[in-house]
Amino acid sequence: MIVTITPNPSLDRTYELGTLVPGEVNRASHDRLDPGGKGVNVSRALTAAGHRTSAVLPLGGLSGQLLADLLRRQGIDVAAVAIAGDTRINVSIAEDGGSLTKINAVGPELSAAESAALLALVRDVQRTGQDVGQGTGNDVDWLACCGSLPRGLAPEWYAEVVAQVHSGGARIALDTSGPALLAALSARPDVVKPNREELAEAVGRPVLTIADAVDAAEELRERGAQQVLASLGADGMLLIAGEGRWYGRAPVAAVRSDVGAGDASLAGFLGAGGTGPEALAAALAHGAAAVQLPGSVMPTPADLDPAVVVVTADLPLDRPLSG
Repeated sequence: MIVTITPNPSLDRTYELGTLVPGEVNRASHDRLDPGGKGVNVSRALTAAGHRTSAVLPLGGLSGQLLADLLRRQGIDVAAVAIAGDTRINVSIAEDGGSLTKINAVGPELSAAESAALLALVRDVQRTGQDVGQGTGNDVDWLACCGSLPRGLAPEWYAEVVAQVHSGGARIALDTSGPALLAALSARPDVVKPNREELAEAVGRPVLTIADAVDAAEELRERGAQQVLASLGADGMLLIAGEGRWYGRAPVAAVRSDVGAGDASLAGFLGAGGTGPEALAAALAHGAAAVQLPGSVMPTPADLDPAVVVVTADLPLDRPLSG
């Protein structure tokens, strides 16, 4: 059982079209509506891969009801805190050439009572280790805390979650950025998953080469992270841990949509045990499959191509990063 926590979930509307022309009427060739938010996407990817998962999240308004309904239709257990505000709706525009334009709503502001209720729900789901209403036993191994914090939650909220999860005997993965990431490091999350830009922001300097990314990841470990799974976009991924350092790539011919690809990678990593080069290889395979699917569709085992994945402990430190 892997539990995900998404403090600021969303409904994600994706439009696909040839080329976006600003200021003009644009007609989509395809569109889809998916449950969204980073932790929600991790749960969707885990379910697609055949793992048990429970999604903990605050939900409000008609958009919140629809999000919960969409998750349940996909076979995902929903553990929700009812909030006064409406769950946000995000819009993505995917062009044929691979360009993606995203408009993310701010989302609702949580009250102090709603914040406390969400933290208590995390504790309860971890303690019972069960699908809601089914009582399948206390076997929660990982909790994944993902995404931005909504208004009303202090940056230290994730640090509270990490400490609470550890006190309950489980491991925790953290995928966030900025002050929330920095505040949580001292609580020693088992793995953090920044991308290149988030790494640079966390250490306050540019990340221009593989060596720069390794140095930044090692600094996050010095501050408390036990492992750093760093996404470098088209340049691959790094896993920096006490047991070793590994670098991997999984090239793809064309990118259709990268919405949720990082979340699919984290799901692959946790589903493969959450440590070591085999888990890194699974993360790369899931991410490569996700970018070739429309919108935020999560890959199934049939979509994975392990043959495109290369993982090595011989890090190409001098390699410059693209972009």
